[in-house]
Amino acid sequence: MSELIEIDGAEGEGGGQVVRTSLALSVATGRPVRVRNVRARRGRPGLLRQHLTALEAAAEVSGARVEGASLGSRCVALYPSGRVAHGSYRFSVGTAGSAPLVLHTVVPGLLAHPGESQIVVEGGTDNPAAPPSRFLTEVWAPRVRQLGVQLDVEVPRRGFFPAGGGRLEVSLRVPERLEAFEIHARGALREARAIATLSRLPARVGERELDELARALDGALPPTVARLEEIPDPRGPGNVLSLALHADSGVEVFSAFGAKGKPAEAVAREVAAEATRWLASGAPVGEHQADQLVLLLALAGGGSFTTVRPSLHTRTQLALIPRFLDVELTLDEDPVEDRARVTVRPRG
Repeated sequence: MSELIEIDGAEGEGGGQVVRTSLALSVATGRPVRVRNVRARRGRPGLLRQHLTALEAAAEVSGARVEGASLGSRCVALYPSGRVAHGSYRFSVGTAGSAPLVLHTVVPGLLAHPGESQIVVEGGTDNPAAPPSRFLTEVWAPRVRQLGVQLDVEVPRRGFFPAGGGRLEVSLRVPERLEAFEIHARGALREARAIATLSRLPARVGERELDELARALDGALPPTVARLEEIPDPRGPGNVLSLALHADSGVEVFSAFGAKGKPAEAVAREVAAEATRWLASGAPVGEHQADQLVLLLALAGGGSFTTVRPSLHTRTQLALIPRFLDVELTLDEDPVEDRARVTVRPRG
């Protein structure tokens, strides 16, 4: 067996991303990993339901032995068998914990192994502090497909915090070799689509969000298609406002969530602020896409992209990935223009 890789979960962003990326790369490479100080920088350290589900999912697809597979655990380990098995899988978070984040563990792990899988994940599909379902389907999935992977992601049922109850359905076919790619020019901005999604809330909430978003971004976008989406879900309430900007380089999605006592206008201004920063930077890749994209390109063994100034999540990925993969990651920042170039190349 390969030498055990020891990871300090307090490094970098100090949260669940360290755990997810470590598990994904352990599955991808077959190298065992132990993560200590799990989520040490969070208010509730240790494994929550979504992290425990990700650990169990990584173990199932890789036939691994695990340690620390319990809620609240602050030290976990994964010992893959060396035999990753594609197939039909169903994972249930059991709460409103993020289903997309479970996929962000399992799918990258499987990308290093040719084969076909069908994966169902049940839990929260649209949660604060996690990529919402629209980001998953319109941003993340198309980037995975650029690797030459056949990937289809369906969201037959949405699930909001705190009730959960959502469902993701994924069909995955991984080729013998992944294709690296580069993204540096945004090109023309072709289309803007705003959706205010509501569950068990008055339609007026979404209307106010869309009105404020249009006011805040007046003149900055091409004509925007705005739509109110009401979900008849007895498990609600829930609310997410998302803006998808379609450029030649691909799609970026910016989202914010409603909460009790939070004005609809405040939700809209959060989306507008993030979109405005991305527009001003000229970079094709947004902040939340960057930390996912660097992992995908590292699995492909090469590629590069230009993004806005990297977040702590992206910087954590840059430090963590070379512990598992034989790649060199470089970050060239331009603080004046608020953007940076990330390059992945084979080590040596």
